[in-house]
Amino acid sequence: MKKSRFTESQIISILSQHEQGRKVADLAREHAISPATFYNWKAKYGGMSVSELTRLKELEAENQRLKRMYADLSLVHHALKDVMEKKPVSPDVKREMVTQMRDEHKISIRQGCKAVRLPRSTYSYQRKPKDDSRIIDALLALVDQHPSIGFWSCYWRIRNQGREWNHKRIYRIYTMLGLNIRRRAKKRLPARAKQTLFQPEEPNQVWSLDFMHDSLWDGRSYRLLNVMDDYNRQVLWIETDTSLPALRVICVLNQLKQTRELPKMIRVDNGPEFISQKLDQWCKKHQITLVFIQPGKPTQNAYIERLNGSMRQELLNAYVFKTLDEVRTKTQQWMYDYNHHRPHKSLGYKTPIELLN
Repeated sequence: MKKSRFTESQIISILSQHEQGRKVADLAREHAISPATFYNWKAKYGGMSVSELTRLKELEAENQRLKRMYADLSLVHHALKDVMEKKPVSPDVKREMVTQMRDEHKISIRQGCKAVRLPRSTYSYQRKPKDDSRIIDALLALVDQHPSIGFWSCYWRIRNQGREWNHKRIYRIYTMLGLNIRRRAKKRLPARAKQTLFQPEEPNQVWSLDFMHDSLWDGRSYRLLNVMDDYNRQVLWIETDTSLPALRVICVLNQLKQTRELPKMIRVDNGPEFISQKLDQWCKKHQITLVFIQPGKPTQNAYIERLNGSMRQELLNAYVFKTLDEVRTKTQQWMYDYNHHRPHKSLGYKTPIELLN
């Protein structure tokens, strides 16, 4: 609003002169105002004293200020209603609300921060990313090596390595990784060195053992233990039953011992029957090296895996068996044919028995 060049007392004085008998034209000429301005003053301030006019001016200014405040508060309130989906608790949520109010409702950052009670310094703060990769690697390495280890044991092991990280920082990362939750220790196999699959130069140098699984017509499952001589791919034994523990494996090897010389090495996977202490003691007693393939690397025992594939395709998938006796009879027939009549490309299209002669 344009500010008048006349004060309240001057306006009241001009109006008083008119009331005393002076003409409007003379007053307008004397004070360099238009008659319209005079009549506007008279309509607005006629009959008032100087103090009353001053109070009126103050009330008008206060009214204008309140209107601006109401407009600002109404706008902020509308913006808050639009962005308020959940109670603003964390500084991150409040920062997002202020940003949304600024972008969508043109609310100033100062008003937005005041509305959500967020310091402007907090809004302007730029988070510095923390590099905790070294601590994460150190903790994971310790837990991997010692599964049942606790926090303080981890902390002092790290400190003894010469790393002076604060225990609160280590604990923050420790809980972030979920290591403070009780972990069920899982029995782990020792690290297996990669064993090269080589071709034996004579019989009874390397035997391979492996299990197969299938089910009868009535749904009962059974297992097969296959024993092969890697030199000529001869199937030495197929043991069939519903359960074949480590003692049964040792029994099969003892029966083979009655008819032929035991090998210098036996190659197996990491099944529970093969990693048992009883089989290990039996092999040491007979001076046999027990070679384990790496977990998940069946190609390191490729000879017997090839035998399993042929047996699965030609026997187990080709017939329906109702009893274990039927399985035993058919496997013996298939083993005889495999050893005496089936030519092998890797043996120069000879049978395993022909290669021995």
